[in-house]
Order: sequence, then structure tokens, then C-alpha cells
Amino acid sequence: MSVVESISKRIKHMPKGKPFAGAVFAQAGSRASVDKALSRMVISGSLERVARGVYMRPKQSEYTGKKVRPSPIAVMEVVAKARGETIQIHGAEAVRRLGLSTQMQVLPTYYTSGSTREIKIGNAVVRLRHASRQRLQQAGTQVGVALTALLYLRKEGLTEQAVEKIASSLSVEEFNKLMACKMPEWMRTALVGSAKEIACQSRTSNSPKLVSVKS
Repeated sequence: MSVVESISKRIKHMPKGKPFAGAVFAQAGSRASVDKALSRMVISGSLERVARGVYMRPKQSEYTGKKVRPSPIAVMEVVAKARGETIQIHGAEAVRRLGLSTQMQVLPTYYTSGSTREIKIGNAVVRLRHASRQRLQQAGTQVGVALTALLYLRKEGLTEQAVEKIASSLSVEEFNKLMACKMPEWMRTALVGSAKEIACQSRTSNSPKLVSVKS
């Protein structure tokens, strides 16, 4: 079976409009032969190149008849996975999700273990910003959201109400995972104090909310 035939067979089972990295076909042949096969499929129209090294099966909207474009965030996730990068929600988006801000990011931005750069899909752009390991802990989880929100607010902007809201958004298990993360001492102190306050309120109101005060 040729490289083109091998790739074509696998592509038929991939959903239309969903981006994927060309690197997933690395076992089909040499890099040069795979790249050549993908290029031929793009020319024939069976594939569409949406970004460097990223492809998808063409898809048309059933409502407008126009080509469906993948979101730059979806492409960013494909690129990051192919490169083995860790991606974390940005602190500005984290505080918004936690109800501590109503401000939307003008340009979607994520923290990455890779290089700082922008990914463009048409007129849409996603920015990747290199961050320290500390900021990338528990990436992709609610714990990671809480951590990046705290780091974004910093000591100067971290009010008692804010830290209480962040702590109360976590279960006991999640809170313990957060406390196990590497963090500045001011953050750990604030979290322990807030957890104790929530635990006290819970006992008073007989609330079932779970909070840990382990440090």
C-alpha cells in the first residue's frame, strides 16, 4: 500500500471540519513522502491545509453552503499537542470564568510551555505566551483555573472575597491538589485562611460545601 493510499484510508474515518496534525501519519512513511502525499491531497481537494502542519477534511455549512473554518483555539490545541506543549488558561480568562471579572480578552491568549507566538486562521488570532512551570501546574483542570486566577490577581489584588470565591469553587480533592502546587507563601497563607473561614461558615449554616484546610 502506497503512502497516499495509507493516509487516504485513515482520513476517511476522520470527522469533516476537525483539524489534525500531519504528524499523526508519521508511521505511514518518511517525512518527505508524507508531506508530499498530504500536499497532493490538498491540491486534489480531499484535504484542506488550515495552518502550517495542520489539515482537515473540507466541510461546508448546511445552512450557508460556505466552507467551515476551524476555530483558531482548536488549531492551537492541535499544534500544542503535536509539539508536546502544555497549555494553560490565561489568568484574565480564569478570573472571568470564576465570576471575578466581566472583561473579555480582546485577543484570546493562553500560557504555554513552548515559545511565545501567534496562530492565525484567516482573520482570527490566538496568542500563546510562554510561562513558567509554576503557572502551568494542573493545566486543563479547575485547579489550574484557580491557580492562574490567583497568580493573575497577585497579592495586591487578592481580596478576601476573591480568594474565598476561588477556594469555594473547588471540592476537597481539588483544594488539596491546589495546596500541593508550588506557590508563593502569600498565596498559601490566603488560601488556608479562606478555607478556615468557609469551614467555619459551613458548620454554622450546616452547608454541605466541602472545604479542606490542609496546608
